[in-house]
Amino acid sequence: MTACNWAKSSAACRHTFLTRNPVTVRRHDVTRRETDLIMICASDVAGQMRGKAVPRRAWASRRENGIGWTPTNVLQTSFGPIAPSPWGALGDLAIRPDPDTLIDLQMEEAGIDESFAIGDIHTLDGDRWECCLRGQLKTALERLEERHGLRINAAFEHEFHYSGLPEQGGLGYTLRSFRRLGVFPDTLMMVLDAAGMDIDTFMPEYGPGQCEVTVGPKPALRAADEAAILRDLVRATARGQGERASFAPIIDPEGVGNGVHVHFSIETLDGTPVCHDPDQPYGVAQHSGAFVAGVLDRLPEFLAIAAPSVPSYLRLTPHRWSAAFNNFGNKDRESAVRICPVFGAKTPEAIARKFHFEFRAADAAASPYLLLAALVNAGLDGLDRGLSAPTPTETDLAALDVADLEATGCRRLAGSLDEALSALTSSEWAARAFGETLVDVIDRHKRTEIGLMEGLSEEEICARYHAAY
Repeated sequence: MTACNWAKSSAACRHTFLTRNPVTVRRHDVTRRETDLIMICASDVAGQMRGKAVPRRAWASRRENGIGWTPTNVLQTSFGPIAPSPWGALGDLAIRPDPDTLIDLQMEEAGIDESFAIGDIHTLDGDRWECCLRGQLKTALERLEERHGLRINAAFEHEFHYSGLPEQGGLGYTLRSFRRLGVFPDTLMMVLDAAGMDIDTFMPEYGPGQCEVTVGPKPALRAADEAAILRDLVRATARGQGERASFAPIIDPEGVGNGVHVHFSIETLDGTPVCHDPDQPYGVAQHSGAFVAGVLDRLPEFLAIAAPSVPSYLRLTPHRWSAAFNNFGNKDRESAVRICPVFGAKTPEAIARKFHFEFRAADAAASPYLLLAALVNAGLDGLDRGLSAPTPTETDLAALDVADLEATGCRRLAGSLDEALSALTSSEWAARAFGETLVDVIDRHKRTEIGLMEGLSEEEICARYHAAY
């Protein structure tokens, strides 16, 4: 995410998405039959979008009433088996689509024919289901508004591997790699623009076959919606080229990983930014300092949410340009949260509008909704406790001995999904923030996933996730 575009995040972008007609904007010369299908989906613990399709003529009624769903669906893994369910075959739910998320694209030149919408999972009484991940984010954002009068803007950096780029080491970020991608980058940007996104950057990343795409920041719920939509549109665009795109956390145990970096800023309900204070160390204002301190303090407890796959922990190691410690950084791309540089701002108002942070300890095996809910809940905890802004580390933490690392106030993050799950399930804060039922579901789901990888080599594990994501 280029910091120079961050100022577009607040009132202007919010106004755009609240005033557009979601169906009209996201259509692209579409001629549809009334029997054509629209998939109504929800994001789940596996980081997948699951749901049912309904005929277009039923959209109006389904928009109000939703589609039938069952609690045990949340325990489907990405590899076939369903984790042990506390509900079994019992229970009924409904996924009610949000019309603002409707994607309706028919673009022959891109090989795109997509109709889907994202919804919230409700009980039959109309209440939010406790394991609805979009609902978890909504609840966290409501708590932040009610208790502190604050809200979040966010944007996701997405890294993925594209099968249509011939692998050759040493060509990261080069014009040659960009050229070898052919029409894919331009086609993808055309598709994302037609979907109503504020297209930002595309690059051939460091790893062979690796790409990164970003869109502009939005209010947190919309940012999570766009993250989920973007991933599937990237896959659809790749398919239209006869290729595949995979968002797996890492493809080769010896290679680079695909991270998800979440850029975020904090503002009051009237849109006043509260991240920057020129009179404070590193320019970090009181409210944002407390929020970041909460994120870093609780990160060991929610790491299994941010990095929820077995190979995630091959990536979260020192000197891979990912996060291996719960540290705060300034110009440090191995910190868990870093202060992003501000470009081109001269006035205090312009600097305050662009000043923001980046969370770096996540990947695309995580639901964007649950990931943002975890960040908001942890930051909210820091605000509730009135924590002081952390001091950025300015050394290689991996080179410190135990005593020196302890003196920094930082901890080495979990080295495995099993270890991260133990921290999550033993956390009283997590039980309060997400509810005991969801924490139990995550534990059941991910421990089943761990079991499915037993006996496989690291290369075989990476290959299975490459296919699944």
